[in-house]
Amino acid sequence: QVQLVESGGGLVQAGGSLRLSCAASGRTFSSYNMGWFRQAPGKEREFVVAITWSGGTTYDTDSVKGRFTISRDNAKSTVYLQMNSLKPEDTAVYYCAAGLPKPSSRYYRVDEYAYWGQGTQVTVSS
Repeated sequence: QVQLVESGGGLVQAGGSLRLSCAASGRTFSSYNMGWFRQAPGKEREFVVAITWSGGTTYDTDSVKGRFTISRDNAKSTVYLQMNSLKPEDTAVYYCAAGLPKPSSRYYRVDEYAYWGQGTQVTVSS
């Protein structure tokens, strides 16, 4: 069992920055691939960024490339999402997720992650 709790969301002006945190408990955190997804009202949950269990490889989408960075601190059992140059279209509920690595892992897929946090709201104003 893995429990995930997100924090750090809030209201920020366009062009500003936020750092989201996801604290994990219940299992060995370092064994899991970690991802961040987001969901805007009326839209499907979409992949944002992911990081492998080792922290050696990261993945992202074109919409956040160069602006968002995922990192992890295994000693603190925490994964972070640093968001810079925020845009109004980044407004969404952000979820962190954990999944066990496997040879066929697809980090952008929701079904690759067995454990999810409750989400934290990020609102970017003009």
